[in-house]
Amino acid sequence: MRTPLLITADESLLDELLRLAAAAGVTPDVAHDAAAALRGWAAAPLVLLGADLAAPVARLAPGRRPGVHVVAWGESPDELFRLALAVGAENVAELPRSDGWLTDLLTDLGDSGRARGFTVGVLGGSGGAGATTFACALGQVAARSGPAVVIDADPLGPGVDRVLGLEGEEGVRWDALCQTTGRLGARSLRDALPRRGDLGALTWYAGASEPLPADAVREVLSAAQRGHDVVVVDLPRAADPVVEEVTARCDLVLVVVTPGLAGLASAARLCARLPDRSGVRLVVRGPAPDPREVARLTGVGVLVTMADQRGLAESIGLGLGPVRSRRGPLARAVGEVLARVAVSRAAA
Repeated sequence: MRTPLLITADESLLDELLRLAAAAGVTPDVAHDAAAALRGWAAAPLVLLGADLAAPVARLAPGRRPGVHVVAWGESPDELFRLALAVGAENVAELPRSDGWLTDLLTDLGDSGRARGFTVGVLGGSGGAGATTFACALGQVAARSGPAVVIDADPLGPGVDRVLGLEGEEGVRWDALCQTTGRLGARSLRDALPRRGDLGALTWYAGASEPLPADAVREVLSAAQRGHDVVVVDLPRAADPVVEEVTARCDLVLVVVTPGLAGLASAARLCARLPDRSGVRLVVRGPAPDPREVARLTGVGVLVTMADQRGLAESIGLGLGPVRSRRGPLARAVGEVLARVAVSRAAA
């Protein structure tokens, strides 16, 4: 059941909530009294309880459940917060200033039929391994089948928007998102990012960039997973809270390595630093030795190998992104990764 429940006898409040629901593309059920509210209380995915009926509902002591929010006009008295606690509400939303937040909440409900986006973190096993290029290629090819996003979590990287040819597109960057607080809506994020077709990108404006706060990354990643089929995160090689935060939430972590001794030694140190290597695999770029030997040296299995792509710099320079042809080695390697992603999603 994906129908939210609105509980209020206040006609002006109900009109406003119905307006927000219409903007979010959902059709709610409405209960005009406490007794009617109990009939849909447990089954509704989201409950918006009007301040006018908070006391009668609290007296009936409904079962505790997530997704309950009390909604009031203007400033809320202390008594309303006590009633909110009594019914197990997560918060008190005050209109009209909470209009946007409530619309995002209802919008995410409309999106909730979508499976959580498969999340791939991409790390460079050594400097210059081509992790950002591979992350962008993953996003490009994934977007042919549905909404995909590439999230740039490396403040010292080249910028995924420039690699994808999206630097001239309008949309929010990390600079703005790091200033926001509260829950971020999936559709709001998807619509706000610089994008071309079904491919979106999140990075910084050109120039100096600051390290990302882990709480901002957590909220953005959650919204991205709710609003996209595939989420790709380009990660820095540095050991910091952002890497730990993201890798813990990834379904797959790819480490892009070059097959020389120095590249493999660097990748081995990086992989050893990751707390859980069960979901970590290698992408070997260049003439590869025996994959079993690579796995022995690094402690991580090889998922795919690929030759260097000719004309890569030209393709990126023309604003076409790294994948210009479906037949190149990069496109084939990315296709193999995404085929395994599809198998994993089907098995889940």
